[in-house]
Amino acid sequence: MLSCSDVGVTFGGRELFSGVTLRIPRDNRIALVGGNGAGKTTLLKVLLGELEPDQGTVTRPKDLRVGFLPQDVVDAVGTSGSVLAHVLEGASHITALEDELRELETRLASTSGDEQEQLLSTYGWVQERFQSLGGYELETEAHRVLAGLGFAPDDAFRDTSELSGGWRVRVALARLLLAKPDVLVLDEPTNHLDLDTITWLEGKLRELPGGLLLVSHDRDFIDATADTIIELAAGTATSYDVRTGTVVAELGGFESFVLQREEKLASLRAAKSQQDRMLAQQERFVERFRYKASKARQVQSRIKQLEKVERIEIPDEKTVKAKFAFPDPPRAGRVVAELEGVRVAYGDTMVLADVDLVIERGRKVALIGPNGAGKTTLLRLLTGELAPNEGTVTLGSNVSAAVVDQHQAEIMDPDRTVLAEFRTALSDQHRALNHRSMLGAFGFPGDLAERQIVELSGGERTRLGLAKAMVSPVNLLLLDEPTNHLDLASRDVLEDAIRAYPGTVLLITHDRHVIRSSADAIVEVGEGEARWFDGSLEELLLRREPPVSAGVQGSAEVRARAGAGGQKGDRSPAAAPTSRRPPPDGRSDTATASKGGKRQAAERRNARHRATKDLKRQVERLERDLGRVEGEVAELNRRLADPATYEDQERVRELVDQHAQAKDRAAELLASWEQTQLALEEAEASAAEG
Repeated sequence: MLSCSDVGVTFGGRELFSGVTLRIPRDNRIALVGGNGAGKTTLLKVLLGELEPDQGTVTRPKDLRVGFLPQDVVDAVGTSGSVLAHVLEGASHITALEDELRELETRLASTSGDEQEQLLSTYGWVQERFQSLGGYELETEAHRVLAGLGFAPDDAFRDTSELSGGWRVRVALARLLLAKPDVLVLDEPTNHLDLDTITWLEGKLRELPGGLLLVSHDRDFIDATADTIIELAAGTATSYDVRTGTVVAELGGFESFVLQREEKLASLRAAKSQQDRMLAQQERFVERFRYKASKARQVQSRIKQLEKVERIEIPDEKTVKAKFAFPDPPRAGRVVAELEGVRVAYGDTMVLADVDLVIERGRKVALIGPNGAGKTTLLRLLTGELAPNEGTVTLGSNVSAAVVDQHQAEIMDPDRTVLAEFRTALSDQHRALNHRSMLGAFGFPGDLAERQIVELSGGERTRLGLAKAMVSPVNLLLLDEPTNHLDLASRDVLEDAIRAYPGTVLLITHDRHVIRSSADAIVEVGEGEARWFDGSLEELLLRREPPVSAGVQGSAEVRARAGAGGQKGDRSPAAAPTSRRPPPDGRSDTATASKGGKRQAAERRNARHRATKDLKRQVERLERDLGRVEGEVAELNRRLADPATYEDQERVRELVDQHAQAKDRAAELLASWEQTQLALEEAEASAAEG
């Protein structure tokens, strides 16, 4: 068990935290939360031995296997070697057992008598250990994990140097998931993942046999994975059990944490109020009789008592409870932006195909879809930074736009103060506003407004960029992944600000809570399309196909959804040119589709069916065959794990040979399945183009 006792860390004379005591059992799931700068990542490094604490002790058993995914993991992924090879290296403790089995098999063939019996005994023990760790299904499991994280079948054999930073993070995560360490430590694992992949990861983490310690600001992700929430605030850590209770059952674990924290804070406030009254009484006595000789002994006694009192501190929640009052932007026309027949390709890769989209004044629209599907491309089209290959992009009458993205720090002067940088966004008519009150609403009250930009964290710069955009004289706000690096309190600020903003908002985010709290419409981007949906995220997800069962069939479906949908900028297939546009009254486009559009869609579906039916049958046959052979491997595993098997040496040799042959057949079938699945995806894409 990984644990620490009374741990404290001080940086530059500032005490980051102290007295932190944690226990991370191998069967517990823990979420570590807290504001930016509270010391969450520092605490992880202390637990992992990367940083020595200034006080306290850390206990890490020698045989404890710990897997760690840091925020800056990109450089840890090699720039040479295949994706699959890098992932399999994470399970080196399992592949080492396989090498040992092969060596024992070779030695068994050339020995006899007592020596052979001893080798058979060793072989049985190693084989049982290898099987218990899933060694016989290791490569198959690696492919399944990669599929769940959005990789297409042939991506497993790509060189890691070809991947972008976000996809290399996924490779590192796949490696850890395959390794199944005793304790898995993840620092902001969802930053580079899309909604479907986050949902898959939640299920995968629930299946892992070991302990889990994660840092996250995603409420839904914490709800789905954590049994315990530990809050690092006011220099100490407080643990909350969120596994059981009525609130957990009805509202989720995170809401249970919030309610428990409020109850604890209420108790602390009451205790502190009582303590303050007692201290004030003692201090009045000391001041009154300090210079009376007859009371000197009593005065000194009370002074010593005051020095020994452990003062009750109320944790600083850093939650901004401000009302937003934005200046009214110039009034735009009813239609703020319109895309007609827009096609965008990067080289041979078609990202958007014949997209039609209308955004009306005042709407708060969330753009969702796999990474690389074209969400940021849509925003770049609206700002004029990118021109379409075909079609037109038109901004409405009197429309002006501002962008908030992950590159805010690059366009800010590091030597300016927060207040000075904020004022650069104000027009002359807005300079009479109370600038400090507005900055306070975005988490920069009082002296924090005088800090220099260079001193701000990534999350603080994002908040400042959001403040600048929302007070500038624009009426169309484009937000590209603004939640990355934002803590929970800052995400609350974002949600409140979007709801209060009087203009139109297009928001790209993978945070389901932010979408749920701030968006009144959703545009789903993928397979070249941009599909409008009037309704909540939950309603949209309910309309999707239900999840399939686990196994090879499940992997195929995941790959078809996550891998073939153009989630990477360098491999998105062309997609069906479908017209999608919300009608003027705001209703769903599905309800108003023309008969001609329906007929064209039906013709495309029929063409796709004719072009792919044989490949689909072949994929299904290979999946059945692979399932049967994997069943044979499992049965041979069971028989080889039976101690009674080793009483017959000849039978052992036969089973070992049968197992090797079955494993080879399984590998061949898996390779055939991957090739056929890829051919099916290409055929579907070609049929869609036609």
